[in-house]
Amino acid sequence: MNRIIIFLILNIPAIVISWRTIFNIRSHGFFRFFSWECIIWLFATNYKYWFDNPFSIYQIFSWSFLIISGYLIIVGVILMKKLGKPENNRSEKTLYQLEKTTELIEQGIFKYIRHPLYSSLLFLTWGISLKNFSIELLFVSILSTVFLYLTAIFDEKECIAFFGDQYIEYMKKSKRFIPYII
Repeated sequence: MNRIIIFLILNIPAIVISWRTIFNIRSHGFFRFFSWECIIWLFATNYKYWFDNPFSIYQIFSWSFLIISGYLIIVGVILMKKLGKPENNRSEKTLYQLEKTTELIEQGIFKYIRHPLYSSLLFLTWGISLKNFSIELLFVSILSTVFLYLTAIFDEKECIAFFGDQYIEYMKKSKRFIPYII
């Protein structure tokens, strides 16, 4: 019962933040919302195991993934604000202010991966899942990963539409989520 209550309470901010994109299947935010839903379910299921067996292999991997997730979100947001030059004059209504970048960022973490914020969510998904791993949570984690992959695909289409050939060239030099791998 606690899991459902926590899930419903955490859904409120997710819905408020995503209201512009929930019904727009052509927006990257549509798929991101469903990834958030999966992450919220993982957290609502595993919050009580956060500090159980702190030196187990699952917990060590979990905390490693959570630390990587935190690093990626912090560095990604700082670079987007500093180098992306977000502006209000971009007309895409489904984008948040931070996403309305007018300069392509190819420095720092963006030199290696195109989507550090989605990568952060990917590591968050698996970090939370490993707190108390189960078949149910494996399914939810895979589902969240698929939604994040679709988020990145749709985001890349939006970036190509805005930045054009410059973004296509950038895609050839960088990976989607994990440097040198994928």
